[in-house]
Amino acid sequence: MKKFSLFILSLAVCSMGIAQNGPDRPTFLGFSFALNDFSTAQKIRSTSLSTVQRNKQWNKIKDMDHGLALTYYKALHSHVDFAGTLSGTFTRDGMQSRKLTTDGFLLGLDAAVHLKMFEDKYWINPYLIAGIGGQIFDGKYFGATANPGVGLKINFFEEFSIFGSSQYRVPVTKETANYYFFHQIGIAARVTPKKVPVVIVPPAPPVDTDKDGIVDSLDKCPTVPGIAKYQGCPIPDTDKDGINDEEDKCPTVAGLARYGGCPIPDTDGDGINDEEDKCITERGPASNQGCPYKDTDGDGVNDNEDRCPTIPGVKENQGCPAIQEEVVKKVNFAANNIYFATGKYTLLAKSNKGLNEVAQIIKDNPGINLTIDGHTDDVGKDESNQTLSENRANAVKKYLVSKGVEESRLTATGYGETKPIADNKTAAGRQKNRRVELKLSYY
Repeated sequence: MKKFSLFILSLAVCSMGIAQNGPDRPTFLGFSFALNDFSTAQKIRSTSLSTVQRNKQWNKIKDMDHGLALTYYKALHSHVDFAGTLSGTFTRDGMQSRKLTTDGFLLGLDAAVHLKMFEDKYWINPYLIAGIGGQIFDGKYFGATANPGVGLKINFFEEFSIFGSSQYRVPVTKETANYYFFHQIGIAARVTPKKVPVVIVPPAPPVDTDKDGIVDSLDKCPTVPGIAKYQGCPIPDTDKDGINDEEDKCPTVAGLARYGGCPIPDTDGDGINDEEDKCITERGPASNQGCPYKDTDGDGVNDNEDRCPTIPGVKENQGCPAIQEEVVKKVNFAANNIYFATGKYTLLAKSNKGLNEVAQIIKDNPGINLTIDGHTDDVGKDESNQTLSENRANAVKKYLVSKGVEESRLTATGYGETKPIADNKTAAGRQKNRRVELKLSYY
């Protein structure tokens, strides 16, 4: 056993020597909880792995022998670590050949190589374990084992890690050792400082700092490349528009490169630059994209203010034709002589004459429209009065349409009892409030 311990120690020393060469090879020291599972290993050997798996005969954690372990890690290569582990636990199963009646102390020392899938700069790094170990059980039985296994490290900034591993320990000295699973879970922290990269101090800066071919002693702008004409300074840009004065046709006024450094032109002088002006040779307001407003019907009212831009009119009527007083009187007369059946919206025949005149007026005046407003008194329910006023207004509209008036030129609205023109407390007042109003307009 002494020779075996010396071999493990020699392997550790050699690995430390190897690790001195090359880039940063850190050393870690880990502390872990250990679980020694002799029972599951015995079941697998007496039956088979598939039988144990199928019958779920894996030993529970509470039934394993618990212990502690201290592990020394040394990086040998970006994908290879050396690990030396000292572990201890109390058990009765330390030897295959005999089982103690009381717990004995099992002290183990093993050396292993960890073959890592990734470099330690990655957070998660699985690895394979190949190792050998020596043990002393109950203070007098020395043994040796071969220790294959697998493990997983979770790295944090290459400063510390959480690790877990499982080894299947196979006895080399079968009389003084036993088959068992050795599980670890713990943390490891770096104990060697990171290598500080060697910084090569650059040579002193050249005399020509800005590399413009003009030495600093003669350069009025030693940190900004320039030309000799301006004593080492760049060509100036007086108006700060990004175009130097030698290429700027307007060096004192900020402009654009596509106009030679001058502002966008305004050909017609209306305050709107040519790129935004739809009429660059005619002055016009911004509200019409730089174009003058038209007067399509030639009535002296521009189209933007003309409610009837295609029909000549008068300014007093917003560009629409003035409606003759005689026509207004005829329409009002017709409105005052619209009659319905009591409480209904059926037009009476004596309303037809006046409505026929209104229909003819509309047809004779293209562009003129008619608003039909229905009203009631306050007798009855509000909802009923509202419906009645709407129906009466629509009845007048329907009649006018039947006389050849385009429906699109008629608007019918019912207001119920909401707009009285007389006192509803008297019969005469209520009669005035029961009415249909007709209003001509061009808009």
